Amino acid sequence: MTDATQTTDTDEDHGPFGRPLFDDPSARALSRVGVVDVGSNSVRMVVFDGAARSPAYFYNEKIMCGLGKGLAETGHLSPEGRRRALLALKRFSILAKGMGIATLTVVATAATREASDGPEFQLQVLRETGLKMWVIDGGEEARLSAQGVLLGWPDAMGIVCDIGGNSMELARIGDGKVGKRVSTPLGPFRLQQVADSAKKRATHIDRILKDAQSQMNSEGERIYLVGGSWRVIARLDMERRNYPLTVLHEYRMTPKGLLDTIDWIESSDLAILRARTGTSTERMELVPLACEVLRELIKLLKPSEIDVSAYGIREGLLYEQMPEKLRRRDPLIEAARMAEQTQARMPGFGKKLFTFLEPLFKGANDERLRLIKAACLLHDTTWRAHPDFRAEACFDNATRANLGGLDHPGRVFLGLALLHRYKNSRAGSRLEPMFRLLTDDEILDAEILGKAMRFGAMFSMGDPAVAGSLDWQPRKKLLQLALTETGRGLFGEVAQARFTSLAQAMKAGTKLVDA
Repeated sequence: MTDATQTTDTDEDHGPFGRPLFDDPSARALSRVGVVDVGSNSVRMVVFDGAARSPAYFYNEKIMCGLGKGLAETGHLSPEGRRRALLALKRFSILAKGMGIATLTVVATAATREASDGPEFQLQVLRETGLKMWVIDGGEEARLSAQGVLLGWPDAMGIVCDIGGNSMELARIGDGKVGKRVSTPLGPFRLQQVADSAKKRATHIDRILKDAQSQMNSEGERIYLVGGSWRVIARLDMERRNYPLTVLHEYRMTPKGLLDTIDWIESSDLAILRARTGTSTERMELVPLACEVLRELIKLLKPSEIDVSAYGIREGLLYEQMPEKLRRRDPLIEAARMAEQTQARMPGFGKKLFTFLEPLFKGANDERLRLIKAACLLHDTTWRAHPDFRAEACFDNATRANLGGLDHPGRVFLGLALLHRYKNSRAGSRLEPMFRLLTDDEILDAEILGKAMRFGAMFSMGDPAVAGSLDWQPRKKLLQLALTETGRGLFGEVAQARFTSLAQAMKAGTKLVDA
C-alpha cells in the first residue's frame, strides 16, 4: 500500500487522452470524449459531451465481465472474463468510431495490473481492437477516483473510498485537491479467497483497514463512497427507508442508518432484494462481502456521514486536465447554462430573468441564490413537452438529471420551483412524496420562485428590464411593480393574474407605479 507518484501534464504529455481536452480555459463546451474503464468486475464505456465543467453522458454502457474473478487464487485473469472483456472492447471501439471519437481512452485497474497475464491481455487488446490500455497503479486509481468526486462535488472534504472487484482505494480530499491516498486488497473478489467465515474475514479486513488508517489518520470525517458495490448498498438503503428519490449521486446516510441497512441486507433474501432494485446477479453476489468491508470501515473510521458519489475514475480523468479557472466554475450553473443554450427558445433570457427577479430574494444566502439562478436558466428548457405534462417534465428533469453540485433537497427545491413555473397548484401531484425532503418554508420559497418565473416569463421579449422592475418591501409586505410604457402594453390579463398569484404566495399586497 504505497502512494503513487504525482505527475504533471506538460505540452507533450496529456496522459491517456494523448491530447489536451481544454485548450481554452474559458471554453464552456467539451468536445465529445470517450473513456473506457476496464475494472475487475465490469467494463464500462462512457462518452462525455456538453458543458466543459459539468459534462453530460452522451453514451453509457456497462458489461459485467468478471475479469478479476479468481485472480487471488490463480494469479491469472478469468479466461471467461478475458473473452467477455475483449468482446466488449471490440464493440466499444466500433461504437467510438461511429460517434466520431478520434481516440477512445482505455484505463485498466487492479485486475489487469496484478494478473501475471495482464501484459499479455494488453497486447491482445491492442492487436485485436487497436486500443491501448493504460494500466494504473493503486495510488493513481485512488487519485483519479477522488478527482472524479471533486468534479461533481467541488466542496467535498473528507475521505473517498472507491471499491472495485479486487481492491479498495482511500484518498483524502479537501479544498479542491487530492491528498494522501492508499490502496488496499479489499475488493470482494479477493475476499472470496481469504476465509470461509465472516468472523475470520472481519479479522482480516480489520487488520488491513487499521494499517490504512495509520496512513490516512482519519476519524470522524465524511466518507464519499465510489463504486458499483457501494451504489447497490446505497440503493438498498433507499429501499429499506422508503426514500422517495432514487438518484444515487449525493445521497447521504448516517453511520447508524447504514449499519441498520447492512443488518437488513444480511438477514434478507438476496434474490428478492435484487428483483426489487433491478440489480444484476453478478453485482448482487458481491454485495454481502462489500457489506462486511463497509461495516468494519464505519467501525474504524467513525465517519460523521456517508455520502454516495456517482462520479469516479472516468470523471477524474477529465478533471485531471481541467485548468484551474475551469475547475472553479459551478458545475450546476454550467450544466444549466448548457441546457438553456441547447434547449430553450430564447437562450440568454435566463440570466436576464434572474436579474429581474433578484430584488425578491434580497436576504437569500449564496446557496439559495445559485438555485434561483439555475432555475431561471432552466425555466424554459422543457417547452417542447405537451402542455399537460410540462410541469412534471420540469420536475423530473431537475430531480433526475445528471447534475453535479446539487444535493437531494436542492434537486427537489429546483424541481418544485420549475413545476410552479408552469402550474399554480401542486396538489394531488404524483410527485408529492418527494416534497418531504423539504421543510414547509422551503416548499413555500420554491413556490414563490416558480410563480415569480411564471410571471417574469410574460416579459420574454428580450429583457424583462425593458418592461419594468420589481421591488419587494418585506416590512410592509408590499410587492411593487414599476412598469414602463412598453411594460404596460405587455401587462395583459394573464400577466396580471400571474402577478396576483405571486403576491398571494408571498402573502403581500401589490402596487403598480410608473417606471
